Amino acid sequence: MAAGPRQKTRLRLYLRPAATLFVLFLAAFILFGCGKKPPNAAQIHAITQDLVAAAQSAAGRNAKISIRPEMGRSVTNRPYLVADDISIELSDPSRQVAVERILDYAAARHHLKHVSRSASLNTLEFDYLFDGKRTHSVRIVVPVPSKPLSPAPRLAIIIDDIGADKSAADVLLKMPYPLTLSVLPGQAHSAEIADEAYRRGDQVMLHLPMEFQGNAAKAEPVEIRVGMPATEVNHLLDEMLAQVPHVIGVNNHEGSLATAQPQLMAELMASLRRRNLFFIDSRTSAATVAYTAAEQAGVPAASRKVFLDDVETPEAILRQLDLAVRDAAEAGSAIAIGHPHPVTIAALTEGLPRAKSRVRLVFASTLVH
Repeated sequence: MAAGPRQKTRLRLYLRPAATLFVLFLAAFILFGCGKKPPNAAQIHAITQDLVAAAQSAAGRNAKISIRPEMGRSVTNRPYLVADDISIELSDPSRQVAVERILDYAAARHHLKHVSRSASLNTLEFDYLFDGKRTHSVRIVVPVPSKPLSPAPRLAIIIDDIGADKSAADVLLKMPYPLTLSVLPGQAHSAEIADEAYRRGDQVMLHLPMEFQGNAAKAEPVEIRVGMPATEVNHLLDEMLAQVPHVIGVNNHEGSLATAQPQLMAELMASLRRRNLFFIDSRTSAATVAYTAAEQAGVPAASRKVFLDDVETPEAILRQLDLAVRDAAEAGSAIAIGHPHPVTIAALTEGLPRAKSRVRLVFASTLVH
């Protein structure tokens, strides 16, 4: 049956690359005289085109192939072609073996012999000889695999005690950094600030009041206290979460006494796990067991490393911020906690651009595990 027009078109498209190679091969074969005479310049160039076409088919379109004629001088000072130098720069190292093989296959059609010259980490060099005479030099260059970059150290900064001062929260929310706001329940602007942070794409934590040791601070009207049964802990947590919308995690407000009680922390962590909330231990006491209790309960957790503003002066806060950056660089990550004091906000405005050049600032949720 005769082929239709469409079939003929497909056949021509299929045969075109093969026909090109065949014509080049045939020209070189005729010029060579069946490989019995050394090739002249025109014959070398014809073979070069055959080799380049073969290499391109295996190297891919992103490879760079260049040809440079290597010239010599005769005794009478007349220039003559010594060989064609072919340089192949691969974008994909995995193609190197295929390129070398297809070049050798094409070279064998012209009775050329492969002779290796040198090889290094990213360069392979060899020659093709006809009856002992070099006609082509080939250089294949592959990209050196880049050494994986170590991930940048990460620093999360949590601002506690958010909720009473709307103007301070507004300034913090306008800062171009991923600061995590931890909002106290029962404050005049707790829900409003949490809503605004959520609309801006920032993260909101619940700053959960807990019982502290001694009389150094004023107790919150409602807080998690030692001796509370699990049902009451769960109920209080529900009430506080209702006052602070969009919460994704919790850290303790005060709590030097409560966080040291294994039973109470186990009850709290069970409640957090049911709500898929993470926990960050503010470490208000060296005796805290909160992080351990979170781990045991399967609650994603982390611990604070640095308090930024125990001493409320710009110099002290900047020193603490630098300490947090160094801790992150040494350990790979760190969490620092500050408060919405005007002096803290001013120090962060000054210090965070420098910190950003040394660490990656992240939300607290990225550092829990």
